Amino acid sequence: MLNAVVAAVTDRIIERSRDSRAAYLALIEREAASQVRRPGLGCANLAHAYAGTAEDRDAMKADAGMNIGIVTAYNDMLSAHAVYYRYPELMKVWAREAGATAQVAGGVPAMCDGVTQGYPGMELSLFSRDTIALSTAIALSHGTFEGAALLGICDKIVPGLLMGALRFGHLPMVLIPGGPMPTGLPNKAKAAVREKFAEGLVGREELLEAEIGAYHSKGTCTFYGTANTNQMMMEVMGLHMPGAAFVNPGTKLRQELTRAAVHRLAKMGARGDDYRPLGHCVDEKAIVNAAVGLLATGGSTNHLLHVPAIARAAGIIIDWEDFDRLSAAVPLIARVYPNGSADVNAFEAAGGMPYVIRELLSEGLLHGDIMTIGGQDLSAYAKTAVVADGALEWRDTPDSGDETILRPATAPFSADGGMRILAGNIGRACIKVSAVERERWIVEAPAMVFDDQLDVIEAFKRGELEKDVVVVVRFQGPRANGMPELHKLTPPLGVLQNRGFKVALVTDGRMSGASGKVPCAIHCSPEALLDGAIGLIRDGDMIRVDAVNGTLEALVDADVWAAREMVATPPPVSGMGRELFGMFRGLADEAEKGASAMLAGAGL
Repeated sequence: MLNAVVAAVTDRIIERSRDSRAAYLALIEREAASQVRRPGLGCANLAHAYAGTAEDRDAMKADAGMNIGIVTAYNDMLSAHAVYYRYPELMKVWAREAGATAQVAGGVPAMCDGVTQGYPGMELSLFSRDTIALSTAIALSHGTFEGAALLGICDKIVPGLLMGALRFGHLPMVLIPGGPMPTGLPNKAKAAVREKFAEGLVGREELLEAEIGAYHSKGTCTFYGTANTNQMMMEVMGLHMPGAAFVNPGTKLRQELTRAAVHRLAKMGARGDDYRPLGHCVDEKAIVNAAVGLLATGGSTNHLLHVPAIARAAGIIIDWEDFDRLSAAVPLIARVYPNGSADVNAFEAAGGMPYVIRELLSEGLLHGDIMTIGGQDLSAYAKTAVVADGALEWRDTPDSGDETILRPATAPFSADGGMRILAGNIGRACIKVSAVERERWIVEAPAMVFDDQLDVIEAFKRGELEKDVVVVVRFQGPRANGMPELHKLTPPLGVLQNRGFKVALVTDGRMSGASGKVPCAIHCSPEALLDGAIGLIRDGDMIRVDAVNGTLEALVDADVWAAREMVATPPPVSGMGRELFGMFRGLADEAEKGASAMLAGAGL
């Protein structure tokens, strides 16, 4: 039996999306019927398409099987994507095994938020998602592919790939991950060194050694941030091969899962008997599964932007109230850093996604009856992938191997998912409390107002924040500067909290999947640049952040508040290529709609 709240939220989304979803399905039906296909292309067009792939030219001329377009986010600056270097040449071999062919259709940019955090380049991060979506559309625009394999893992890359790919939703597609790097310096030890550095107790050399010890090889970072939340989400939506999310790079299991993904994709074309187009795989139920998985595992707050944006690309409308309602019904069954001490490798060893999906299905918290890549329905994803006698197989998933990391849905860490929507005279915001001690869920303290996160850090260094304080950082929304993550604030705010002060953050920016023990009211909407009330806050105003009752209030006399006007202006946006993204900033939707310029510009 499906949980009543999950059912009600799903029905709410279906009803709200009725017209837009119908228009989307009509679009992909037209595309399937009229889309230019290889047999119909002109001879010169085909010659161009085949010229770079002499080895497969005869098979492609014969049109005997699917031609797979590979859209890759490979680069070797981003550790998670460096593993993709040789994937295309291997995938071409595996496609031939399945009677298909494969070509690299195109590359998409893949920036690393970990590199750009706290610097101007970070202001391009969110809009890189739209750029990736546009690049994916260009890659698939040639009309020479009957299916696609999407190679991407990290923060904006998976959402961007899906947003672009869904406009070609008549094609079957599979997401292929690369897996997390092996465990290095534990995340809590890394965080402790960061806080010591913020206090001036260790120097840059010691900090750098700690960071290199944590981020030390190819693969995703091992904390449960946005990149690894992406992988969780692809599993509960059925867009990976089952169990593919958290298998380390370079292992036999990793290779066999990727091989199986290519073989599976080759069987899902429109000319076969198991047609599974992406636009039908990503339906309202799959989107609800993504939200439930996010809440049950304490995933990244960035997905309160990404899930709505992915959904809109498929004609589906989900809002923050849907997340809030689901959060009240979905238990937190995983503790992975920053919501616990374990990293994703320990999470995988304890049972990983097969265990999570098994537990959530057993309690009616996930839609099992969705169209998936890896099986008839989601139950295939509740089994554990292994290589036995050289062959890939899926076995029944045992009980949790470590109940400090994974617990049954009937005995969770928390009865709810730890996401809250806050509303009040400052606007609407999100807060993630799954890693925040309950006694810190309510903070009432005077405001200190900043227009740049670096100014906060300088004020901390000068000792000006040594008190109970609500740090307000405005002009960080998508229209102002591209909505960068403010992760650099985590160490100083954590230090203040450790010293016994009541501390909270209120911002129209993002805080990333690494947000943890400090209460942060983020994505505040409307943003300051659009005359949002966050821009009316003055130094010394008493601010109440209340995650218990879901309120975000400036405790200012109503008449005084109503008489205030915006007096500040945002810092200029130029340098590091940011001026080239003025169109994106000018078109960007509000955070609750996904903060996308592309979708807004397309009228979606």
